[in-house]
Amino acid sequence: MDKEHRVSVYDMVKELNLKEVTPEINSKEVYIEQAEINRPALQLAGFFENFAQNRVQIIGKAEHLFIEEVEKDVENAKNIYKRFIGAGIPVIVFCRNLHPSEMMIKVAKEYGVPVLISQDTTSEFMAEVIRWLGTVLAPSITIHGVLVDVFGEGILITGESGIGKSEAALELIRRGHRLVSDDVVEIKRVSKKSLIGTSPEVTRFFIELRGIGIIDVKNLYGVESVKMEQEINLVIQLEDWNKDADYDRLGLEEKYVEYLGNKVAAHTLPIRPGRNLAIIVEAAAINHRQKKMGYNAAEELYKRVTGQMED
Repeated sequence: MDKEHRVSVYDMVKELNLKEVTPEINSKEVYIEQAEINRPALQLAGFFENFAQNRVQIIGKAEHLFIEEVEKDVENAKNIYKRFIGAGIPVIVFCRNLHPSEMMIKVAKEYGVPVLISQDTTSEFMAEVIRWLGTVLAPSITIHGVLVDVFGEGILITGESGIGKSEAALELIRRGHRLVSDDVVEIKRVSKKSLIGTSPEVTRFFIELRGIGIIDVKNLYGVESVKMEQEINLVIQLEDWNKDADYDRLGLEEKYVEYLGNKVAAHTLPIRPGRNLAIIVEAAAINHRQKKMGYNAAEELYKRVTGQMED
């Protein structure tokens, strides 16, 4: 699988504060490729049909008690462990600070499968690991644009190079909003409704301004002017003004762009000298929030006009 769509067990250990029971196994070289998890109750009983062996295997209190019963028959337990651990599972996690038996640890070392311990309850750990894996293993793309947090709305500004995306972002930062990424935006589809945008680590919090060069937003304007990631709520597409083009003046019909199968509301803004892009972006962000709350100014105006005509 592509490296971008897998994560090492070592990263999970650090992120979720887990304890490694098998430090002899290099967890940096063992990878997780699926965001789903599995509680191997049936497998510990010896049933391996439709076994989801590529998932993180989680042992809770019930499984731990069953393991104690299984190990009363040593030979049977060894056979089950070899079939279970030798099936190609990436990692085993014991919750509630429960500890694996020496027999299981021995088989895990034999097959190079890391064994970890979590302090959390089983349900707490399952929720957290699913959330984290769902984010890091989400389908992703990289696009050319600028992502800013404006009044809590994630605004993705796109357009041709040199059209003024970075300048608009800088003015928004000066007005108290936050930069997520300039020039390159990494987009992840974390659910059927949510797209999360972030910046490549190498260019994080830097802005390129033609004629000036590179500026460090975090150092110039402080940590309150930047943000690590942001859900994308609205796309603003900048383009050069075309007097022959028919631009939307009412906004009655919602337009969308699609990324990774998710639709995002979009506006096209024509650029000409004298237009204050930052103020327009702010207005677009507030208007979008109003629409989400059930109020549409264009529809309200339409109702007033048609009502007056009827009168």
